[in-house]
Amino acid sequence: MVDAKKEAKLAKKLGFDEEGSLYILKGDRTIEFDGEFAADVLVEFLLDLIEDPVEIISSKLEVQAFERIEDYIKLIGFFKSEDSEYYKAFEEAAEHFQPYIKFFATFDKGVAKKLSLKMNEVDFYEPFMDEPIAIPNKPYTEEELVEFVKEHQRPTLRRLRPEEMFETWEDDLNGIHIVAFAEKSDPDGYEFLEILKQVARDNTDNPDLSILWIDPDDFPLLVAYWEKTFKIDLFRPQIGVVNVTDADSVWMEIPDDDDLPTAEELEDWIEDVLSGKINTEDDDEDDDDDDNSDEEDNDDSDDDDDE
Repeated sequence: MVDAKKEAKLAKKLGFDEEGSLYILKGDRTIEFDGEFAADVLVEFLLDLIEDPVEIISSKLEVQAFERIEDYIKLIGFFKSEDSEYYKAFEEAAEHFQPYIKFFATFDKGVAKKLSLKMNEVDFYEPFMDEPIAIPNKPYTEEELVEFVKEHQRPTLRRLRPEEMFETWEDDLNGIHIVAFAEKSDPDGYEFLEILKQVARDNTDNPDLSILWIDPDDFPLLVAYWEKTFKIDLFRPQIGVVNVTDADSVWMEIPDDDDLPTAEELEDWIEDVLSGKINTEDDDEDDDDDDNSDEEDNDDSDDDDDE
């Protein structure tokens, strides 16, 4: 515990710049925990930090496990050995992003062939994408890898996670988030998520598009709050645009679970959001209409009383 007022110099020296935050010191790194303050979430976060920053893949079974990880940003590189200077640069780069971004490496030629990796090459996988991006201009320094990841760490479709929920929410585009709620364990939610993946894959080159997927099952204590704030039913798939400052929101009209939007309809709606045709000011106008309607009802009631 560091007292922000009494121990201000120590806080500054350690890089503690936000009062009320939780920081973890690992080696010469200071890592801010920017997630949900829950015991299980914090324990999981700490356990991930204890692990090595790079996971080594050396068999076909491990390749299969690697390929099944689809909702994280992940990188994998092929190097001669753990003593390679290029592997060491990769390992040092991984420490900058642990535990939020997954780094993998292989020294096995068979594994590298299966993943189409050349010596000293690193592939970058965006969440939910079928094909990776080969980072150009190999071999790389630590600084080059860090710079590339920072430039590409806002995916087209990303999952909100308890361990980084506040950091993700603060990473908005022009003050808004396109937010999709879908329960992966629910058939309709799963189908809607597959449609979102298709839209993301078709628009992965659009730097202005980033969809934030929230699985309500990950945040059971927030479901009632979100339903009240956004005026939506989270037992059904939903997609909307949310103002991060005042939580004003506008949601796509989805008649029922049996009539989910197609990828084309979803793309058209997203285009309207990005162009500003659909925006959270519409929510303010609706609220004003509701207020005016209430006032008119009250006036009518007063007139009746006078009679």
